Amino acid sequence: MLKVGLTGGIGAGKSEVSRLLVEHGAVLIDADRIAREVVEPGTPGLAAVVEAFGQEVLAPDGSLDRPKLGSIVFADPAKLATLNAIVHPLVGARSRELESAAAADAVVVHDVPLLTENGLAPLYDLVIVVDAGPGTQLDRLVRLRGMTEADARARMAAQATREQRVRIADIVIDNDVPLDALKKRVAQVWDDLARQAHESGAGGNPDGAGPE
Repeated sequence: MLKVGLTGGIGAGKSEVSRLLVEHGAVLIDADRIAREVVEPGTPGLAAVVEAFGQEVLAPDGSLDRPKLGSIVFADPAKLATLNAIVHPLVGARSRELESAAAADAVVVHDVPLLTENGLAPLYDLVIVVDAGPGTQLDRLVRLRGMTEADARARMAAQATREQRVRIADIVIDNDVPLDALKKRVAQVWDDLARQAHESGAGGNPDGAGPE
């Protein structure tokens, strides 16, 4: 098994790269998706969040009111740390569960938006960074996601710098290119990943532990 960490700045096009890798045969473990699943109604995760932050973080239908919770935790680092202490272990456990179900020669791609910021690179066999220039990121966020320019710039500024992400990368995928060129680059990367995973599966992988 080859454990790959996939990250990139907001608007860099990481989701498109992960989609292409899945088309080639990768097993995708999406940290954001799992983070939503572990606080769905009826889960211990949601109960713990409500216990920590109160009933006001619930929407009328009993689901988590994410904008409300976000307004609380992003204004207070201590409260954000409390939320992370609840959610991160649950995400880690579910990620390990999904990873353990993969084949011995699988390429398991962990899509982790804040991989750089949280110092998670050592948890993976290699790290892929999807890279795009700030102008490209800004354009995508405003044009495709409907953000205001001010909001987009604030979100970009809150993340690691482009240089910090590239510094931890084993592989950089340039996404300042047309889709056809991106597809060719991802295909090249996949060939290398599949070869390494096959060699790992054939020889056994001594590190069976998943990321926290």
